[in-house]
Amino acid sequence: MQQLYIPVVHGAALERPDEADTIATAHSVSASLRRTGHLSDIIWVSPDLGALDALARRRPALVFNLVEALGGEAAEALRAMERLEQLGLTYTGATASAFQASNSKLDSKVRFANEGLPTPAYWTAADEIPPDATLIIKSVEEHGSLGMDQGSIVKGTEAKREMACRAAEFGGRFFAEAYVDGREFNVSVLQTASGPVVLPIAEIDFSALPAGHPAIVDFATKWDPDAPAYDLTPRVFGLEEREPVLAAEISRLSLSCWHAFAMSGYTRVDFRVDATGRPWVLEVNANPCLAPDAGFAAAAAQAGYAYDDLVAAIVSAAIEPASQVA
Repeated sequence: MQQLYIPVVHGAALERPDEADTIATAHSVSASLRRTGHLSDIIWVSPDLGALDALARRRPALVFNLVEALGGEAAEALRAMERLEQLGLTYTGATASAFQASNSKLDSKVRFANEGLPTPAYWTAADEIPPDATLIIKSVEEHGSLGMDQGSIVKGTEAKREMACRAAEFGGRFFAEAYVDGREFNVSVLQTASGPVVLPIAEIDFSALPAGHPAIVDFATKWDPDAPAYDLTPRVFGLEEREPVLAAEISRLSLSCWHAFAMSGYTRVDFRVDATGRPWVLEVNANPCLAPDAGFAAAAAQAGYAYDDLVAAIVSAAIEPASQVA
């Protein structure tokens, strides 16, 4: 195997659990690259992007891109990808244009509609909101459930006030989405030599949540080990065997999302499934977490990929982009 120089870049800096997770993931990926014979180090990218300019002079074979935010702002991550492209550096995962199209949940909603993909209705603060609707308030640009808690589910009469309060507390913009009271699925899609492949589908098991706790994975449930629900929302696999029709439809929609957003490398598509069994696309995550204990690695393991195999597959997809087929 040819030894390549593949640095891992990230922009995490804040003392926040989701950012700490990105740093830990960078160390895991870099260690994996070294285990498989490559040269690798970890490079932190500040909002001025100077580290990328310096990196270009070292002529890496590939950049393993884990930039999810710059200066704590998820929307700013786009600038890092644009700079990598300007510098002529090949990098893993989604292109800048694909990241831009999928990062804003509002822009994603428009693309879902244009592509005929089922997604819950939504409203901004400028819209007339049905007063009796049950809604969930979400950040437009931030991911990792930032700004989401048990109070995020509200009636339409409370939505505009809640959007304003959360924007003031967390920054950025918030919107209201029709709340789908049902099941939740995370679907990992990996680019392979034969095209994008849907890995085993993970369902979030809400059955152990205490009475009155909304069936959502909010920020505390995802990131705070002291939160009551932290250990009560495990992922479970086996949908393909238990409910093959539902699994086939979720897989079909996941691949449709991949193509609609021109994804590459790897991505995750999140769904809710309502009481009638109908799947609804919530979002497409162009840069999902690659920590060894995170959902993408877990789905890959179900498909027979050891962690080093997963990292190697992502590297191969970036080095040989022609391997992606329609």
